[in-house]
Amino acid sequence: MSIASEVAVQGRASSLAFRYALRELRGGLRGFYVFIACIALGVMAIAGVGSVAASLGDGLSREGRTLLGGDVAFSLISREAKPEEVAYLRTRGEVSVAATLRAMARSGDGKLALVELKAVDGKYPMLGELTLEPSMPIADLLAERDGVYGAAADSTLLARLDLKLGDRVSIGSATYQIRSVVAAEPDKLAGGVGLGPRFLISEASLRATDLLQPGSLVRWIYRVKLPDGANDDRTTTALIDGARAAAPEAGWEVRSRNNASPQLERTINRFTQFLTLVGLAALLVGGVGVANAVKSHIDRRRDVIASFKALGATGRDVFTIYCTQVVVLAAIGSVIGLVLGAALPFVIVGLFGKVLPLPVVPALHPDELALSFLYGQLTALAFGLWPLGRVHDVPVAALFRETVASEWHRPRWSYLALMAVVVALLIGVAIGLAYDKRVASVFVASSIAVFLLLRGIAEILMAVARRLPRSRMTMLRLAIANIHRPGALTPSVVLSLGLGLAVLVTITQIDGNLRRQFLAALPERAPSFFFIDIPSTEADRFAAFLAQIAAGSTVEDVPMLRGRIVAARGVKADQLKPSVDSEWVLQSDRGLTYTGEIPKGSKIVEGEWWGPDYSGPPLVSMEKKIADGLGLKIGDEIVVNVLGRDVPAKIANLRNIDWQGLGINFVLAFSPNAFKGAPHSHVATLTEPHASATDDARIIKQVADAFPMVTSVRVREALETVGTVVSNLVLAIRGASAVTLISAILVLGGALAAGHRHRVYDAVILKTLGATRARLLGAYALEYLMIGFATAIFGVIAGSVAAWLIVTRLMTLSFIWQAGSAALVVVAALVVTVGLGLAGTLLALNQKPASVLRNL
Repeated sequence: MSIASEVAVQGRASSLAFRYALRELRGGLRGFYVFIACIALGVMAIAGVGSVAASLGDGLSREGRTLLGGDVAFSLISREAKPEEVAYLRTRGEVSVAATLRAMARSGDGKLALVELKAVDGKYPMLGELTLEPSMPIADLLAERDGVYGAAADSTLLARLDLKLGDRVSIGSATYQIRSVVAAEPDKLAGGVGLGPRFLISEASLRATDLLQPGSLVRWIYRVKLPDGANDDRTTTALIDGARAAAPEAGWEVRSRNNASPQLERTINRFTQFLTLVGLAALLVGGVGVANAVKSHIDRRRDVIASFKALGATGRDVFTIYCTQVVVLAAIGSVIGLVLGAALPFVIVGLFGKVLPLPVVPALHPDELALSFLYGQLTALAFGLWPLGRVHDVPVAALFRETVASEWHRPRWSYLALMAVVVALLIGVAIGLAYDKRVASVFVASSIAVFLLLRGIAEILMAVARRLPRSRMTMLRLAIANIHRPGALTPSVVLSLGLGLAVLVTITQIDGNLRRQFLAALPERAPSFFFIDIPSTEADRFAAFLAQIAAGSTVEDVPMLRGRIVAARGVKADQLKPSVDSEWVLQSDRGLTYTGEIPKGSKIVEGEWWGPDYSGPPLVSMEKKIADGLGLKIGDEIVVNVLGRDVPAKIANLRNIDWQGLGINFVLAFSPNAFKGAPHSHVATLTEPHASATDDARIIKQVADAFPMVTSVRVREALETVGTVVSNLVLAIRGASAVTLISAILVLGGALAAGHRHRVYDAVILKTLGATRARLLGAYALEYLMIGFATAIFGVIAGSVAAWLIVTRLMTLSFIWQAGSAALVVVAALVVTVGLGLAGTLLALNQKPASVLRNL
């Protein structure tokens, strides 16, 4: 036979297999509903997350100039730009200046609240629209009238201090009249999460507050709007390069319209990856349902398969027919999931568009949908090839014998190789397209380990049941026999239930620990207050004042500056290759301190401390994990830009820091002479032995009276603010994880349905031999109870370990095992397993013996 004729024969065979595959599906999709639902749920989760993230990314890109407030934003901390630096920016485009800081606002009746102060000039906003209620020109809003400046405040502040429009508040040495409410700021997202409500004032009035002390934590932002027609990427890059060349030691933190909010984009990317992995977990759980459905389908079609082989069909022909069916069914499930996932951004904008703080631009994203479709197809094949491959070498007689007994055998090596290729592709796509490949790799490795462990648990459970002594109790003897008999449901139930429970326990443990961390009791001996912007000339007097008004409390005071790492080991910061865990140190300015003593909460793990009398060249102590992430060691030099001056220092030692105590600590601590003469402020903490709301309010008031320039931050309120954000994130995680749990329940139900025929035969034979309905129900209930309990124990252990790793390694928080939530998961697992099992058993018990016995 020639090559051409052989190709023609193979083409006709494939066409014939495709026709037979479609012909069999004409009879309906009975037995494949779980298959389709599992694929649809997983694909929907991945497509939905990808579509929403892509729509949000488009929104951020499209609104980049508006979010930034210009084409380029240059910012400095603790100092204003020099006149020549501003002059250079003005030669390139229109410049608007703003300053942000935290301060204390005092109402007329003495109530105090922490506010996020934002001082702007008359050009604000250059892009976008500031929404005020009532609306008014910004010049009228912020104008000074009779010695009182105008301001706009967030509605939260009005509610907190019981204010209304027209009322006055004082900030520092200045008095403001609230003339409007800030409903929306065009550049709010670029500023990150604030600890207090917004208070909008003029730049001129900020200078009247006396808050601008040397070293105060004020961020000055200089936004540049390039001329129309000359604001392309090349011009933007030229402006940034020119500004850095004109003032190489200015210490600019620069953002362009393409990265208006880098931290927000990184957060979105990480969160998107996490939710995508949750969706992939749902697909993997659904893969067990795919395998069960394919195995059940082949079992039901044994007569047809036997007829194919009797008429001359080869094993490869049979495999091709049923593999084609799997691909078609996976495509149906994937298309359903794609439709639902693609609609998600449109639904979100339609329902919540007016209240969304993020610029979501709904659209169809073919690349995200294609990737989701690929995930669905690869998952179906990865789990379906094993039962499909086993059909190839099964003779006709054995297929007929599977009516009452199944013979285990592995597929041919060619099918195993094909399955390995598909699994490798699935792993490659999951890791290769991930934002954080390390996290994706851990997820893949963990998934493989969990599958192997669950399979091992099932084998161990069956082996133990097989070796147990024969019980005299009939129901118990039947239950134990059902666990290890040929064709037992044990592997399928353990896999489907175990995966779902592991995910559920992981989410509940993380949720409980995050709530405990941010919303429950503070750590033992945690500070009650942080006080920032303490003038260095007033630091000693402020510490004495705190000791006087809070007798018995512990006061800790340290100097603080702000600076950013600009080079390390002679390599510029933007050319370093930090680890994922340490890259945040290079992304903005950081708090710095200098000290002669080892900071509290720190432990030297490498090198030696310089001592209180050191007077040599500048030295620095770094947090060990950060140094390792940056590839730094003792003796390496880093350069930090502080107040427009580059300060080189050699690493003298590395520290481990206890961040959980919430005390004052810094990644970088310098020797005392490193910043000699540099203007700076101090930060202090107050730790009360027995804190109360009344005492806290008294302390805030007394501090504001005596030191109006100092900002008081109550630790519990700050944690509650962060806790609100975390709770919203956990809510989203719960929603995505619900897809995995639904898939697990569907797979469990499908596994029980797949064994329905065997249950019918068992029930009929046992009833014929005299077994009562109650005894059979009791035996099956015991079987499901034992399988469910063993699987629940594994799910609790695996989920708890996964939660511990995520909380301690990724989130770097303390972990406490939540026994209550774990117990609820065990109870829920037993209820679901026994409930679904008995529901299927009742249907089997209702079968008439005569019709079944005739077909044996």
